[in-house]
Amino acid sequence: MLHRLEGRTAWTGAELAGSGDWIRTLDAAQCREIADAVGAVTRRGLPLFSFGRDDFPLPRTAPLLSDISEELENGRGAVRLRGLNVTRFTLDELRHTFWGIGCHLGTPVFQNAKAEIMGEVRDESRLAVQTYEPVEPGKVASSRSRTRGTGPLRWHTDRCDVIGLLCARNGRSGGISKLASIVTVYNEIGHRRPDLLALLCQDYWRSRPKDEDGDGVERAFALPVFSLLHGKMTCQYSRTYVEQAQEYPEVPRLSAAQNEALDLLATVADEQCLYCPFEEGDIQLLNNHVVFHGRTAYEDDAETGKERLLLRLWLAVPNSRRLPTGHEILWGTVEPGVPRGGVVQPRTGVRVATRARA
Repeated sequence: MLHRLEGRTAWTGAELAGSGDWIRTLDAAQCREIADAVGAVTRRGLPLFSFGRDDFPLPRTAPLLSDISEELENGRGAVRLRGLNVTRFTLDELRHTFWGIGCHLGTPVFQNAKAEIMGEVRDESRLAVQTYEPVEPGKVASSRSRTRGTGPLRWHTDRCDVIGLLCARNGRSGGISKLASIVTVYNEIGHRRPDLLALLCQDYWRSRPKDEDGDGVERAFALPVFSLLHGKMTCQYSRTYVEQAQEYPEVPRLSAAQNEALDLLATVADEQCLYCPFEEGDIQLLNNHVVFHGRTAYEDDAETGKERLLLRLWLAVPNSRRLPTGHEILWGTVEPGVPRGGVVQPRTGVRVATRARA
């Protein structure tokens, strides 16, 4: 084994389920404060995405959010924030709520080349046509901008320091969130098959889908699955993108051992994971450097209004870790504590919603 990692980032699903210490709960006063902040930006007529942290004051909730930031970077890497009553908000108010809380935790970054800044994870497979709305340079896109279905999602990370998901509605069944400690997966692979762990610490080629990154970028790049710097892990992984890269003739073919390593990664993640159903109003926050996420398939019921809807933010956070040299190809910079990750916008060359930083 290369090097066993210890600490709070190395957890199992059974441990998290037993302790429950990854769950934080808003009290009544904090919920009122959040509702008051939403009301204030509404009365001022501030459009969604146009306001920042200073426009959304949360003095009573700030210590809790600071504790969450610390836990994400230096603790478990996973937090479920509970207690938000979605029934007291319209959907538009809920978007404002999520945006305001997100701006206290970090800087939102764009999720694709079409300036999507707050995603809506829902079943859009029934729509005959789904297109992006035109976006002027410097603006951000409306939320419903990408087709998504109801099938399961394999283990992956997203290209941001922290991903936030707010459950606005649950479907009829399924859609259970799955979380796995990347550090635990790394340790267990090293225990069982150090030869395969060594491969996962070397380059794997992965694709840059045009519908996410746009034109004008290299269509494939190479990074290790697992990387360590100063004892801290970072991981960027989606097997789907690894498989898509194999369609390009210039990309080296995966060896049988490399595929075996990816199979073992999925097996270990499944064995060690936490199954954690969403309650409506839950906000799930994950550090993508140390936590894999996925989900089970789900079913909706349009007749009863049981149609799953999650709002999604990608955040660059001020207490983020330094990344190994070479990760600039995906993150833009390896420097800690600065806006990074996300998708560079073709027309403006920016990757962050700069107004949210005010």
